[in-house]
Amino acid sequence: MAFSFWYSRLRSSSRAAYTNLRNLYSRSPTPIYPTATTSEEKSLLLWSRSLLPIALAVSAGSLAFQFKTPLSLCDASDLDTLGKSIGGKGTPDFVVKGSHSKVPQELIDELKDICQDNLTVDYDERYFHGKPQNSFHKAVNIPDIVVFPRSEEEVSKIVKSCDKHKIPIVPYGGATSIEGHTLSPHGGVCIDMSLMKSVKALHLEDMDVVVEPGIGWMELNEYLEPYGLFFPLDPGPGATIGGMCATRCSGSLAVRYGTMRDNVISLKVVLANGDVVKTASRARKSAAGYDLTRLVIGSEGTLGVITEVTLRLQRLPQHSVVARCNFPTIKDAADVAIATMLSGIQVSRVELLDEVQMRAVNLANGRNLPELPTLMFEFIGTDAYAREQTHIVQKIVSEHNGSDFVFAEDPEAKKDLWKIRKEALWACFAMEPKFEAMISDVCVPLSRLAELISKSKVELDASPLVCTVIAHAGDGNFHTVILFDPNQEEHRKEAERLNQFMVYTALSMEGTCTGEHGVGTGKMKYLEKELGVEALQTMKRIKTALDPNNTMNPGKLIPPHVCF
Repeated sequence: MAFSFWYSRLRSSSRAAYTNLRNLYSRSPTPIYPTATTSEEKSLLLWSRSLLPIALAVSAGSLAFQFKTPLSLCDASDLDTLGKSIGGKGTPDFVVKGSHSKVPQELIDELKDICQDNLTVDYDERYFHGKPQNSFHKAVNIPDIVVFPRSEEEVSKIVKSCDKHKIPIVPYGGATSIEGHTLSPHGGVCIDMSLMKSVKALHLEDMDVVVEPGIGWMELNEYLEPYGLFFPLDPGPGATIGGMCATRCSGSLAVRYGTMRDNVISLKVVLANGDVVKTASRARKSAAGYDLTRLVIGSEGTLGVITEVTLRLQRLPQHSVVARCNFPTIKDAADVAIATMLSGIQVSRVELLDEVQMRAVNLANGRNLPELPTLMFEFIGTDAYAREQTHIVQKIVSEHNGSDFVFAEDPEAKKDLWKIRKEALWACFAMEPKFEAMISDVCVPLSRLAELISKSKVELDASPLVCTVIAHAGDGNFHTVILFDPNQEEHRKEAERLNQFMVYTALSMEGTCTGEHGVGTGKMKYLEKELGVEALQTMKRIKTALDPNNTMNPGKLIPPHVCF
């Protein structure tokens, strides 16, 4: 036991040495040692075999001296996929590789007992759940089984059974994520949470609501509207509350109301061993112990399956005004967004679209809008306050080369104006209907936004690919939609080059590779540069402590080369 442990750790320290020895020692059709025939030869054979761990240790030590920091000690499972699966350092591969073990019949029978008819092994259904709906990322495998639990108790039993058999699970919400979060590279069990979508409790006087994870944010707001309340985060249509927690999403209203981490009061989570944990009370603030709520938010299903969420709500605004204006350059538009935030005006939305994006909007919707960098604002409050904000921003716009400032207060006119932004992503495909989109998600301190967008635009405009810019300009977060054909190698390389340029530029400005989309498989390769290996090793220690069998959405968030 002890020998196996140290052998595993030593071989992990020297990938090249171990790979060569493994190819000879483990996979050779004939033994690398001759067959011993005499007692003397047997003694020599045993002695020579005992040198293997020493040789590995010497090899690891010699390699370690070539690096400024010590090499990490990895699990053999991580080592086997290093350099082969997506997420490693610098890999441009869009197909996520992974090992696959057959799901034992015993587990299938257990899942049937738990879920009854809410289970499928139909290929089309499994393929649908294994391919994200809004992402070019793919995996070599798809889930072996898709289950549809109806309660927290069922989720607990499912997870416990999978952990017992060491079969991976992938939680599945609205499938709107774009970084490969719901891929099943190792097969296993996909847990579709769509049947768990009820509102469990609404506390009007406390302005909070307790919901199951499968409810969508749009459906929740329809439920809340008669009570004069709403949940203020607005990611893509179809996103569910559970998935929004898992990816720590935000949206266009985050500039006023904060991100998911600011709007979740507590969670209930099923851990890898089937235990159900409540992360906090319903109090608006607490200093009781570790903040488990924030630990789970953004964990992307790697630490547990969310089964209940308590959300902070807001009053529906009395009045709102939506405004739009144009600028000669994108830097002018970004400068106005920064100046507006510095003025102290509490805008609820500040969105920026470049001239290419406006061209896409015109093409997709038959509009005739100016094809110039455009800013869109939303102001809320009383009638007088919203109008006052509008006029102050109009003055700021005029001081920064802005033009065509228009605003609307009529509900239908506001809806029509805001539709430009809401349909921006889908409008892009009008320019290249057969292509897919790689979407960047960099975010920087607000003071660096104009510089980052300006530098990025130089590269984007020079590229042969069609690229549009859409920014949540009020909090320094911007997206580039890069349209490319994944089947063309030169397209893939160019899209990846542009994405990498923006990420590295953002990181040089003390920014992040992802402001709201999450890591999944697509952003793993940037995490060490952003956070440092020590932070990633800490994450892996947490992951290993809570999920020792690595069954919870394996291959996501933590890069495979990070070990301890």
